[in-house]
Amino acid sequence: MTDAVTTLPAPAPIIEMQGVDKWYGSFQVLTDIDLSVRAGERIVLCGPSGSGKSTLIRCINRLETVQKGRIVVDGIDLTAGGKNVDAVRAEVGMVFQQFNLFPHLTILENCVLSPMRSKGMSRQEAEATAMQYLKRVRIPEQAQKYPSQLSGGQQQRVAIARALCLSPKVMLFDEPTSALDPEMVKEVLDTMIGLADDGMTMLCVTHEMGFARSVADRVIFMADGKILEQAPPAQFFGQPRHEKTRQFLGQILTSHQAQ
Repeated sequence: MTDAVTTLPAPAPIIEMQGVDKWYGSFQVLTDIDLSVRAGERIVLCGPSGSGKSTLIRCINRLETVQKGRIVVDGIDLTAGGKNVDAVRAEVGMVFQQFNLFPHLTILENCVLSPMRSKGMSRQEAEATAMQYLKRVRIPEQAQKYPSQLSGGQQQRVAIARALCLSPKVMLFDEPTSALDPEMVKEVLDTMIGLADDGMTMLCVTHEMGFARSVADRVIFMADGKILEQAPPAQFFGQPRHEKTRQFLGQILTSHQAQ
């Protein structure tokens, strides 16, 4: 008599998008988006400008509302609205293209604001948490400065630290290096690579294909508001299936060689 083999069910995805459509007026910016993300997975979204990449990740923490479909984040149905939106935002950190730091507050004050307001932390606890993450992004010595006194790369690392202060389960990055001078891109990407190494679930909209090759578990290509292709990096870059993917990668390679 053989022992029965117990098969454990696969864990539920931390993000699930099903049949998501979004319009701006009469323009449909997302069409029938299906996306499932496992906890700890690192995903890079790429594609031409206007393809819907930024809109897609902004829907995951309800910065954009959808007209059709369902979005579930860590078991919370975001499309049900109400308190669910606040619950999801407490678990999802976001880093924008522009750093969105408060210019009149010091770096430390920028970082303690949300934990004190949304999580009810004491100032002492919030400052200790903020310093922990400023050390994590390698700029604790900038804590008492103001954003205008920092370089663009340093400001973006502050923005990452600020998002981490809420202990998110998911981090969303919307073209985090596109507003930076080339010499500052590496310091931000290195910070993101460190997060990836720590097992953070990450979705990143970027044209940094070197980052996609080395860090992503899966690369997703979007065009015209649709997901046209998704694959592990080796397959995505080595054997792209869709003609629009091949065109996009050809243009990206050409522009990088020209720089």
